[in-house]
Amino acid sequence: MTDTDYPLLSRQLDALTADEPDALANTANFVALLWQALPAINWLGTYVVRGTDLVLGPFQGKPACARIPVGKGVCGTAVSERRSLRIENVDEFPGHIACDSASRSELVVPLVINDTVVGVLDIDSPHLSRFSSEDQAGIERLCRDYCALLESRAQTTFI
Repeated sequence: MTDTDYPLLSRQLDALTADEPDALANTANFVALLWQALPAINWLGTYVVRGTDLVLGPFQGKPACARIPVGKGVCGTAVSERRSLRIENVDEFPGHIACDSASRSELVVPLVINDTVVGVLDIDSPHLSRFSSEDQAGIERLCRDYCALLESRAQTTFI
């Protein structure tokens, strides 16, 4: 499902973050921008690496799991494997952590600053196979651009 104009989102993100030095404010706006732009999703947010756990960061949607162990679930696996995971059917992912029982598919992209995974962007949908390879590429690009912005400001985390 790709009707999303990712280059436009990139320009909008640049405009939202251009004059704001605070990483937390910018991450909250990054999440809100994507929440408004992406159709057919039921949760979108961030988790930040804190030791051996991922801790909930800015998000949009229902209340979520506050803490996920690195290496567990889709988010924790994306961190431990340092790669994006596009899951067509979350019920078929071994060890899936169901924070929202309505979620059917998921896209998780690691957030990397200075070659260190500092967190993830997690997007859930109530539809099976919601995320296409084009969606994955577009979201990965936005995450890389956002992390590069933070690096350029000598910030080592996104919150």
